[in-house]
Amino acid sequence: MNKRLTLVVLILFVTSFSYGQKGLSKNKKALLTSIQKHQTALIKISDEIWSLAETAFEETQSSEILASYAEKQGFKVERGVAEMPTAFVATYGSGSPVISILGEFDALPGISQKAQPTKNPLIEGGNGHGCGHNLFGAGSLGAAVAIKELIQSGKIKGTVKFFGTPSEEKFFGKIWMVNAGLWDDVDVNISWHPSAKTEADVQSSLALIDFKVEFYGQAAHAAADPWNGRSASDALELYTSGINYYREHVKPTVRMHYHIQDGGQVVNVVPDYARLWVRVRDTKRSGMMPVYERVKEMAKGAAIMANVDYKVSLISGIYEVLVNREGGKIMQQNLELLGPIQYTNEEIAFGKKIQEVTNKEQVGMDITIKPLQETRENPGGGSTDVGDVSWNVANINLVVTTAPKDTPWHSWAVVACGGMSIGHKGMLHASKAMSMTMLDLFENPDLVQKVKAEYKKRKGSTVYKAIIPEGPPPIPSQKK
Repeated sequence: MNKRLTLVVLILFVTSFSYGQKGLSKNKKALLTSIQKHQTALIKISDEIWSLAETAFEETQSSEILASYAEKQGFKVERGVAEMPTAFVATYGSGSPVISILGEFDALPGISQKAQPTKNPLIEGGNGHGCGHNLFGAGSLGAAVAIKELIQSGKIKGTVKFFGTPSEEKFFGKIWMVNAGLWDDVDVNISWHPSAKTEADVQSSLALIDFKVEFYGQAAHAAADPWNGRSASDALELYTSGINYYREHVKPTVRMHYHIQDGGQVVNVVPDYARLWVRVRDTKRSGMMPVYERVKEMAKGAAIMANVDYKVSLISGIYEVLVNREGGKIMQQNLELLGPIQYTNEEIAFGKKIQEVTNKEQVGMDITIKPLQETRENPGGGSTDVGDVSWNVANINLVVTTAPKDTPWHSWAVVACGGMSIGHKGMLHASKAMSMTMLDLFENPDLVQKVKAEYKKRKGSTVYKAIIPEGPPPIPSQKK
């Protein structure tokens, strides 16, 4: 083990005993001991995935690192589930309750960064973990392993499952996993996400739908005989203009984005092909779908005006998160038992430097343990395929500090923190909070029933239907 990693582990080990021990049961202390025992390996796993920075459906090595470690710890691992080579399920134990935990591990393109507080790519133009998924997968696996050891020792009974879930950032791999019925036998699911704060997360997310629009025209020389051409890029521009004018006439909760993927190749040719990726969001799927239908119709209008053909293809779509406050209460109690994450002066200085460079107030890390928040009707923010899981099984969610306050997410700054001790501390803290929450469920059948009862009440009569096209997931290797 290198000197840097040894020092980080020593700091984490010492600070882990400086708080969070008072009031813990024997089994919860055993969980903390397990996570401390495995923390060197967990940090190494996280750092390896951070270095690999593999993107959607191409996380071959990252997935295998997590799956292999679970296997070595005694889990039964099923790889390639739901027709996705990088998706897997690791299972240990038998019988009820069945408690699962999610692990993500995909990176984002173009935000490569060294583990330093000023912008400096590790690989120019390379990928980076700007959403902290290297921490996500490793932290969740740490919690699953700690629970597994209690089951193995006979201190608790039941089944723990770790779901290795690929492609959260682009195609939303959990949708296909849900559609394959992988949560059908699970009582409660646990999830977390890296953040700039720590709290039991009882807020929803935005529903989302992605689709591709293609226009097909007739190529011609742009100077010699443009009248013989029918421009696909004209249709594309008319279409994006329609979307932009439509923004005034949708509810404030709606978000519409697009990415032009092909607008023509050279300036002196009337382009016969154009393509863009379009995304529509709203706080509820029910509000999103009418906007989606309207924006699809606009493609037809743009095609008519440009005298070209068009095609709209569904990519995928996700539901908003179904909140579970009963589960949030359990997570909240465990966060309060653990207390706040403790940071060194060097880590605080690292955070303040990031804030300086990103033009934020230099306040360092947010260490507050906030009370359980009221669930907001219109939460704003982003989207996640955890939403689809939450409509199929009761879900308890957590966010934990892995970057300084107000850090811009999906940026190089998050990548920097995820590759050093600020990220490592948040990851291990998440492992502890989630494992303790899982233990409460294993030890208290009444809590499981309360969480499940709220899930059923909130879901009501809604029948879940995955928003995906027919056929297998869009794995890049299968598209070639």
